[in-house]
Amino acid sequence: MRTSSLPLVLLLVALRPELLAADQLRVADVFTDNAVLQQGVKLPVWGTTTANTEVTVRLAGQTKTVQAAEDGTWRLELSPLRADGTGTTMIVESQEDRHEFRNLLVGEVWYASGQSNMQMTLRACAQKIPAIREIAEAAATDNIRWLRIDEPDSPQPLKHRQKTTPWQLDHPTNRATQSAVAYLFARTLHDKLGVPIGIIEGSWGGKPIEGFIPRSQFEKQETLQPLLTLAEQDQLDDLAKLEGGVIIRNTAGMPGRIYNARVSPIVPYAIRGFIWYQGESNAGHGEDPRNYRFKMRALIEGWRETWGQPELPFYFVQLPAFKDELTGWIRLREEQRLSLDIPHTGMAVTIDLRDSDIHPANKPDVAKRLANWALVKTYGKQFPCSGPLAKSATVDGDSMRVEFEHADSGLMVARKEGLAAATPTPDIALAHFELADESGNWHPAQATIDGSAVIVQSSGVRKPRAVRYACSGDPENANLYNQAGLPASPFCSDLQLLAWESDQ
Repeated sequence: MRTSSLPLVLLLVALRPELLAADQLRVADVFTDNAVLQQGVKLPVWGTTTANTEVTVRLAGQTKTVQAAEDGTWRLELSPLRADGTGTTMIVESQEDRHEFRNLLVGEVWYASGQSNMQMTLRACAQKIPAIREIAEAAATDNIRWLRIDEPDSPQPLKHRQKTTPWQLDHPTNRATQSAVAYLFARTLHDKLGVPIGIIEGSWGGKPIEGFIPRSQFEKQETLQPLLTLAEQDQLDDLAKLEGGVIIRNTAGMPGRIYNARVSPIVPYAIRGFIWYQGESNAGHGEDPRNYRFKMRALIEGWRETWGQPELPFYFVQLPAFKDELTGWIRLREEQRLSLDIPHTGMAVTIDLRDSDIHPANKPDVAKRLANWALVKTYGKQFPCSGPLAKSATVDGDSMRVEFEHADSGLMVARKEGLAAATPTPDIALAHFELADESGNWHPAQATIDGSAVIVQSSGVRKPRAVRYACSGDPENANLYNQAGLPASPFCSDLQLLAWESDQ
């Protein structure tokens, strides 16, 4: 009598359902109906199927075929496409299987990530600012779309998402739950470029930067190697005490675990660049913000290396004003400013967007300032994209002269209220400038504008050692702007004299 093995097969499938689909044609799950494809670049399409099986992809008049490898993986590249707001279909098929992805657009695609200020929704912002409610409730559009990546953290890089979600069309019923910064960034780009915009968003509230950095970068960068060693030995108390250490509160904060879950599954989907809003969880009470710029380099270079594109743009948000007692934010803002040494980056300054909440509701200005960088540096538009950035500070007798970049048309004293543009206030003195004496003690200073520079003096300092601006946790009315109405970044000319949390 012959015994059937069917019950055993069914049991195995029940326990491991991926076995049933192991030899079936599978396309990377970042491809769904309504996706936006990146214009003007080669388009990778990939997945798995039976070993040595031929897979054919058809899209926009192109037909390309590839043979799967011995492990069943396959990948091909479609030729670049022009922007197109008319929905098209992509067909992927093998001898046994066929998949259709409908209503695809071609335009610009950006990956957005960070922690809760990137994740903060339009609805949450609209509860504080009525004008944002009008944006959230506006009529549906077809040319802005997004894909939320919401995977739990993973110890290993994922090839497929466990929580598969589709690309979403822009509609007021779901727009309100999207990242306000990412949506408003996309809306600004769409208005200025006139092409479809796609956002892939993988932020995670309350998480330090370490979780987003590929593990390989901790091994490559000497400054970060001790963090990886202590994390993998589960010596988290010692890790928190390191210079530039981090408090890891759960597994998502461990090196690489968010990257494994929310970046790895979508690579190498064609994108134009990245936007990033994070830092709060590396600069709170008891947290050491030093070395954050090295972590930013590891993040940026790691993501670019993953995509195999070393010049992908990376635009990020500097932390705003919030609570004087959070002195770690002072140092972290400076670490963020110093990260601009990394090529093809830009920083949206937000020191003037004060709020009593750690989640400022004024995300329209944040998104616009991020979009300014993209429009100028990525898309070649011609207008000021940044507020003034200190480039040099020199002693001149009993004063110091600070020269600024992004101030070609001059500097001004101004004040910003709500969503309105900054208003010049020429009769008001510049605030929040200080000079350090020879002993390193800081004194309030008077500052005057001289073209694209500021001259800083203090009656209590005869021989200045250093100068700083807006270096408090919550500087009220940080009022130095360029003529385009964009705020100057806080800065300190001597990091050794810049306080941070554990120095208090």
